[in-house]
Amino acid sequence: MTSDKKARLEEQGWKFGDAAEFLGLSNEEQLLIDVRIALSQLVKASRERHKITQHELAKRIGSSQSRIAKLEASDPTVSTDLILKAAFKAGASRVEVGEAIIADRKERELAIA
Repeated sequence: MTSDKKARLEEQGWKFGDAAEFLGLSNEEQLLIDVRIALSQLVKASRERHKITQHELAKRIGSSQSRIAKLEASDPTVSTDLILKAAFKAGASRVEVGEAIIADRKERELAIA
């Protein structure tokens, strides 16, 4: 959107922001969501890199294929513990988990700057 168009819309009362502003999330809540999304993406990438199906990963962690699908979609009903367990069972290392979190934080800091 051009800055002209944005200015015209703001003059008409429109407001611009992100989902965190709209939902009234604190910085900590937004960070938690960002970390969960980064870890969920890591699970999927690790699973695919090691050629593991969702069904096989589910068996490895004692869960169901549908739960793995929800996990990879960052469903809020999936616990962070289960996401981490799945990441490790999918072949991710502790270093990769840390890098996923750090990479997400760096992207967020760049977006704010």
